[in-house]
Amino acid sequence: MKRREATAKQVFTLATRNQHKVREMAELLPGVDLRPLPDEVPSPPETGDSFEANALIKARSAHEATGEATIADDSGIEAAALGGAPGIYSARYAGEGAGDEANLEKLLREVDAAGMDRRAAYVCAIVLIDEGGHEYVFEGRCEGTLLEEGRGSGGFGYDPAFVPDDRDDDRTLAELDPADKDAISHRGRAARALLAWLPG
Repeated sequence: MKRREATAKQVFTLATRNQHKVREMAELLPGVDLRPLPDEVPSPPETGDSFEANALIKARSAHEATGEATIADDSGIEAAALGGAPGIYSARYAGEGAGDEANLEKLLREVDAAGMDRRAAYVCAIVLIDEGGHEYVFEGRCEGTLLEEGRGSGGFGYDPAFVPDDRDDDRTLAELDPADKDAISHRGRAARALLAWLPG
């Protein structure tokens, strides 16, 4: 993929007002100046049928509203036994406004009922739209296995029940320290692909 011409300072609007995500993305993209979505810019409905489609919706909306270079991401978990569900509905799997615990409980309950296959993958799509409106997509995956119940207090979402393939031990993502998690996570991989493409 062709790299952009170097600029004096890399400043991007991150298409979210979630401060947790702003901090996480800032850690994954060192040297990049990320600014949260301005309060006056509405968040668009995520009506896409894939992580890439939803990330594009968010990035295009933010770019159109601000005229600035924009980064957006969308991510979730796909369980093999459920045909890839919850997928794009990961954040609201147990219903609108449901918390992480309720979402995780529903996923494990449904995987248990579906049979023996406990394979799963976290998936992330990051979209960058530059000042000229050119769009670039970077994707990352983290393959693993779902436990029957969660372990660990770190991370968020489905992390307590997800054991990644990339580790030699059986710790869940919620039991890893942030640096170890970022090294293998779906979002970490997508962010590193973006970072490698940006001019140094």
